[in-house]
Amino acid sequence: MDIGTQLKKRRLALKWTQEQVAEKIHVSRQTISNWENGHSYPDIVSVILLSDFYEVSLDALLKGDQKMVYHLQTSTNVVKSNRLIFLGLLLNVLLIVMLMFSQGNQLLIIILFTMVILNSANFMYQIIKKI
Repeated sequence: MDIGTQLKKRRLALKWTQEQVAEKIHVSRQTISNWENGHSYPDIVSVILLSDFYEVSLDALLKGDQKMVYHLQTSTNVVKSNRLIFLGLLLNVLLIVMLMFSQGNQLLIIILFTMVILNSANFMYQIIKKI
């Protein structure tokens, strides 16, 4: 059973409103609704709070929903995230060096400049995602 269905089922069994749960774990009612309807997933801290609040084990909440497990793996994999940031920085440095030595070839300059811009956007995305 997916985590959203479990959260909704448990909340209704305890006769709580989304507003009451939201207040207890310091999120908005819309956030609770999005989790329950499968539009988004709670972060790991919220999952722990919900587990305590609903008096249900983390295993029961997490292991039944493979999408949630994947979401947690990708969102908490610091090593992979740091590697992507490092590779993005390295690629940008390489592209800028190539741009400096392109010797007036207009097409090459345009291509390299475009690649620098696109890679910079990806680099910034990875940094923002970490925050």
